[in-house]
Amino acid sequence: LLPSPPSLENSGFISTERFRDLLETHGSELDPHKLEVLLALADGNADGKICYQDFVNLMSNNRQLKGCSLRDEVGLGLSQRLVRHVAYETLPRGGRPEVAVFMYYGLQLDRLVLQVSSPSFLKSPLPYHPQLRAQAWRYLSYIFMHTGIEHLSLNMAMQLLVGVPLEMVHGALRIGLVYVCGVLAGSLAVSVTDMTAPVVGSSGGVYALVSAHLANVVMNWSGMKCQFKLFRMAMALVCMSVEFGRAVWLRFYPPAFPPCPNPSFVAHLGGVVVGLTLGVVVLQNYEQRLQEQSLFWIFFCVYTLFVLCAVFWNIFAYSLLDVRLPPPP
Repeated sequence: LLPSPPSLENSGFISTERFRDLLETHGSELDPHKLEVLLALADGNADGKICYQDFVNLMSNNRQLKGCSLRDEVGLGLSQRLVRHVAYETLPRGGRPEVAVFMYYGLQLDRLVLQVSSPSFLKSPLPYHPQLRAQAWRYLSYIFMHTGIEHLSLNMAMQLLVGVPLEMVHGALRIGLVYVCGVLAGSLAVSVTDMTAPVVGSSGGVYALVSAHLANVVMNWSGMKCQFKLFRMAMALVCMSVEFGRAVWLRFYPPAFPPCPNPSFVAHLGGVVVGLTLGVVVLQNYEQRLQEQSLFWIFFCVYTLFVLCAVFWNIFAYSLLDVRLPPPP
């Protein structure tokens, strides 16, 4: 795809505009969004120039952007494109289990809206409950349960707006790291600050991704050439605000089965803190290895210290403070 040396004007670089023209000419009808992803990967430092080594790195990078995956919509019928779009792009990989679990419990509880009002909702082995905090898997498995379709829809909307494009650029490993750290921080934050409340929903992980992405966009606003970046930022902020407001309202709404309170909203705040610290570093430079960034190790050590302190808090603080916990579900 690279032009001959005379067209490089002996500078060793080619402009991103020229590279875009070459991709559009020889890219076998690339999707516009995927074209933007390729340009972002090639122009890693956002200076508007691409050298030969940038091009080589793009073609041999470890993100597995295979040519077939960028061209496999060519020749497909309308129904085939619709199925592929829903299966591989519209529904992110991390969201499929959440939708499946929600539908299962929707049928089992015979309700889709405000499932949390069902007496059997917290009897599932998935949600975090303070009386069952010794069951360590609940600090992560709570993401598969949602209070209702309104909760799931807002989280899925944010994953579509931010999670899918981030995974295409940064890869599943880095995105998964930020997501899992946000999920764990969310449940631990609830166990420390809102000690009597259960936790459900993937908001901790989703808020970690969204807040990290928004912070990086703001810090690199002038150099980012992402299409509709202002609109996507506005939509993400609206979804975050609506979802957080819904969570706060539900927490203080009279519970359906007292004395157990409704699920806590503190997991959202835990995810935001992870996103603005560890997440910003992880997503800031996708070309540099994480282990080569000193700031990453600083935030990672702080995060590890928080996890250890929260674990000891869960072991000793509840009995020392004589916290009155709701009965087990």
